[in-house]
Amino acid sequence: MTKDKTLQLSDGYAMLTCVILSFLVTIGVFIGAIVMLERREPWIGGSGMALAVLLFIATMITCNGFMILTPNEAGVVTLFGSYVGTIKESGFWWANPFMSKLKVSLRSRNLEGAKLKVNDKQGNPIEIAAVVVWRVDDTAQAMFDVQDFESYVRIQSETAVRHLANSYAYDHGEDNEITLRSGVDEVSANLLKELQDRLGKAGVIVEEARLTHLAYAPEIAQAMLRRQQAEAVIAARTKIVHGAVTMVQMALQDLADRNVVHLDDERKAAMVSNLLVVLCGESEVHPVVNTGTLYT
Repeated sequence: MTKDKTLQLSDGYAMLTCVILSFLVTIGVFIGAIVMLERREPWIGGSGMALAVLLFIATMITCNGFMILTPNEAGVVTLFGSYVGTIKESGFWWANPFMSKLKVSLRSRNLEGAKLKVNDKQGNPIEIAAVVVWRVDDTAQAMFDVQDFESYVRIQSETAVRHLANSYAYDHGEDNEITLRSGVDEVSANLLKELQDRLGKAGVIVEEARLTHLAYAPEIAQAMLRRQQAEAVIAARTKIVHGAVTMVQMALQDLADRNVVHLDDERKAAMVSNLLVVLCGESEVHPVVNTGTLYT
């Protein structure tokens, strides 16, 4: 792996002053050469012309060494194919004009992944998407250890999201099992860890990874919706029945404790049945009033 090497470049303003002076000297030599030629001194005039041309070429080559870096931007410098170093300080700099200088942004970037259709741990087709916040930390690795680090981040992020979906059930997993729907924080933490393991080879740091879309695939969405509705109805009815049984038990206990009435087992069963019908019924109950005796 290629590692970052800190590079210290020359101050650009000092070199700019030298370049301006060199241009002025070049102009002066060129004018002097013309004057010598007009005075019939071809050797001095010709030499002056050649010197002016050389100074102009050297000055133009020197101008190729200037580099401007903005905050959170780095410059990767190579010389004839060899990595020289990286400068991460913003400012106006000058380097050897024969060095190649590549700028790399160190700012945080958002990668909003597309909706992927994959199978979860239980084999159910689902749609999943994630957003990844990342930035370049090691510029040498980003530039030289992978072909195109931006494309590498995009492809590896998609692969990590697919692997994540295959590792968890959408919902209704086993007892105490983390699912994509219920364990959002744990799933995001595992996604972040896997992304960092994959993208660390490219000198990239993953700052945050979150699921932005999670749903059943359209072909099974209606069936799963009906299942969820049925489970919700069962859970609600279970709670209603449990509450009704508790209330009936309290009623019988209060009647016995206060000696309001003494009921045999048959009448207790009838009372329990009637109370459960009243408490658990979905529609309004219309009671029938018994005008006879308790047993008639």
